[in-house]
Amino acid sequence: MDPTNRGPEEYGHDDAEGSRPADADTGQGHAPRPRSSREPLAPDFTPHGPAPARTARLHTGEHLLTVNPVDGSEIELCPPTERPEPPARRTPEERAEADRAARPPAPAGTHRTPAQPLVGRQDEREQLVRLLARGRTVRLTGPSGSGRTSLLDLVAEDCEDLAPDGVVRLTGYHRTPSDLLHDLFHTVHDAPRLRPEDDELLAHVREIGAVVVVDDLEFGGAALEELLDATPECAFLLSATPDVPAPSAGSAVEEVVLAGLDRAGGVEVIERAVGRVLTEEEANWAGDLWFESEGLPLRFVQAGALLRQRDQLRAGVDAVDEFGVFEDARPFTASLDTGAGEAEEIPLPSLGEAAAPAPLLAARLSASARTALRFAVALGGEVPHQAHLPALVGDTHADAALGELAACGLVSPAGPRYRLAAGVRAQLEAAGYADDVDGRAHAAAQHYAWWAAHPSVTPERVCAEADAILTALALVVPGTTRPAEGEDEATSVRLARAAAPAFAAGLHWSAWEQVLHEGAEAARLAAARADRAYFHHELGVLALCAGQLDRARSELEASLALRGALADKRGTVAGRRALALVNDRSGDVPGLAALTAVEEGAEARREEHASPPRGVPAALATPTPTAPTLVTGVPSAAPAAAHHGRGGFRALAKRNLVAAGAGAVLVAVLGTVVTLGATSKNDANTPADRPGVRPSVSAGTDDGTTGEETPGGDTGPGNVGAVTSRPTDPGPDGTMGTADDPTPTGEATPEPSGDPSGTLEPGGGGSTRTPRPSSSSSSTSRPPSTPPEDPTPSDDPTTPTEDPTTPPTDTPSTSPSTPPSNSNSASGPASSPAGSQSSTTGSPSAADSPFVSPDTII
Repeated sequence: MDPTNRGPEEYGHDDAEGSRPADADTGQGHAPRPRSSREPLAPDFTPHGPAPARTARLHTGEHLLTVNPVDGSEIELCPPTERPEPPARRTPEERAEADRAARPPAPAGTHRTPAQPLVGRQDEREQLVRLLARGRTVRLTGPSGSGRTSLLDLVAEDCEDLAPDGVVRLTGYHRTPSDLLHDLFHTVHDAPRLRPEDDELLAHVREIGAVVVVDDLEFGGAALEELLDATPECAFLLSATPDVPAPSAGSAVEEVVLAGLDRAGGVEVIERAVGRVLTEEEANWAGDLWFESEGLPLRFVQAGALLRQRDQLRAGVDAVDEFGVFEDARPFTASLDTGAGEAEEIPLPSLGEAAAPAPLLAARLSASARTALRFAVALGGEVPHQAHLPALVGDTHADAALGELAACGLVSPAGPRYRLAAGVRAQLEAAGYADDVDGRAHAAAQHYAWWAAHPSVTPERVCAEADAILTALALVVPGTTRPAEGEDEATSVRLARAAAPAFAAGLHWSAWEQVLHEGAEAARLAAARADRAYFHHELGVLALCAGQLDRARSELEASLALRGALADKRGTVAGRRALALVNDRSGDVPGLAALTAVEEGAEARREEHASPPRGVPAALATPTPTAPTLVTGVPSAAPAAAHHGRGGFRALAKRNLVAAGAGAVLVAVLGTVVTLGATSKNDANTPADRPGVRPSVSAGTDDGTTGEETPGGDTGPGNVGAVTSRPTDPGPDGTMGTADDPTPTGEATPEPSGDPSGTLEPGGGGSTRTPRPSSSSSSTSRPPSTPPEDPTPSDDPTTPTEDPTTPPTDTPSTSPSTPPSNSNSASGPASSPAGSQSSTTGSPSAADSPFVSPDTII
């Protein structure tokens, strides 16, 4: 292998890629490898980019949720091809493995004490097993430190074979009935990425038949009844303190009260803890302690730890074989300033120290154990996992501190972790262990923010530390301030951003909701708008998964407003998709009412402009000016309906509404144009084409007159205002209105009538006017420019009427003629034509007319 001229197989290229002709001197068939740049701004190594975001895909109901820690979780309807299979039940081996993983880890170090048999609880143990074997639900009530957890472990071992699904151990600490139902479902079924909805969850848990052991229950009453009703095939063993609400009066829950130990039992517990028989002085001291503590087993465990420490202090410095080779292996030798003989005179602790032994016990522990206690006090009693103690304490061997605390009875198991035992936190706070709470809480928050965001940490491990993380976050959020220029973002915001997606992926959604609320407040205090938009988006997605549509809409709209101000395109897209899904589920489609109103208005206008069934009247009102014709596409109704059936109108964007409105306007305009076209040029003898005829515009309300002057063409002085009837015989040519049509009897010269006429109803009612233009033989002749001097009305009316509408007048009124004007209006000229004469007396009245034809020409 040539180190100067390397072949393509050595760095992943072939001859065709990036190769140059070979040098003639070298004779190689490949180009030499280019040298790296020597400039300081261009290093020869490629900087590593940020690690890819850790996402998770979950199924919740009919939705597919993709947890995205960068832009926000994305939710959509689950495609049919990606729907999960029905969850399968775990085998007994898988349940046993899951149970071991849910228990608190064994403390590290050499200070662990072997498990001691339970003292004085055999009767309660047998009673609980008998009740559970009958399928009864039992509530074990006792004060903190009474040994409820130890008794539950023994009873659970005795009931392994009572139910088909075995024994399920759950913790009720900070758990709601819904949380317990989900925990029960996931313990029995193998569904790591499934979060069933309420109906689906109830359907699954109804089929579970198991003995469910719940420790540290925190609710009762109606909430407990909800839990029991949802699981009719399960027998529950509940453990609670006396201050927890009792079950309902009508519930079938058996109550077993766990009392304290008697004096002999207390002495036995101390002797097992010390590993020897008590002296008379120590026995009397234990009796006084029993009277003071009311027989709580925890007090006797702590008293045995005090005596054990006293024995270690009394031992000489030369007891190497018993306590170890190295002196630092004994955490108590640093307090020995004197010889062994003086150490033998250490008195027994006082009764007050025995009743509150936490400060004295902590003073005799190692420095790492005392620091771990300070962190536990700062975190509200939550003891960090032993894997976190080296980083928090700053000692590589600090993980052994948990063994020291457990051996002294200062911590007790709580689910998959440890907490300070009952009363220990208050005693340590009084002893000064809470001096630097804020500083230690901030240090814990920094550590958890780094740890939760690490790619190697699984969501399940983060969920196991949920209580400690939430406590640390709640402590640092009130002190959050806006970071100065050049500083990193606030610790509270980083912790919330790191823990929220882990809680979501780990299906611990109650903790997810809490951390989102805390994160939103921290982002507001830190003026971090991008982070605030993320938390509001996640709250909206969580509310959508829970079916709270109104809350989901408000949270998503708040997130979109913030992201719109930041021009966050990817986050805005995710938020709009979630908001569209909210609108689809709620059925509240924006703009649907407006679209319906537009369609109804278009239909009304379409009916308004429709032509009459028997044609268009000759006398039409002048049409109102219309807007210019808008040419646009009319949206089809079928695709819209199909799209709505698939998933709604997708919020019916504004452009869809504009298109629908434009289509309605187009329909109205086209209707008007069609109407005008239908009324124009539909008759060869329209009044608009006849200069001697002007149709009336409007009819009077009282007498049926038009209220306007009636134009008429005269051919002689005695023919002004003569009434003419429409010929009924078309003549030889078969066309109405031509010159060869026969003249009706009693008619002088064809002249347009001055008054409108109507058709009388058979019943003698009002007349129905059907104005029609009349045909005249002189329609093409131009009327004279001067009116006749003595116009007289016609004496031979042809269309008499029974009901006169206009009384005759004796004096005719004349008006000067004006030249005709051409008009483009469909209703005729706007002014009287030349040679026309208006006269109300020149035409016979309806009273003098014996008959009025329905075709009388206006």
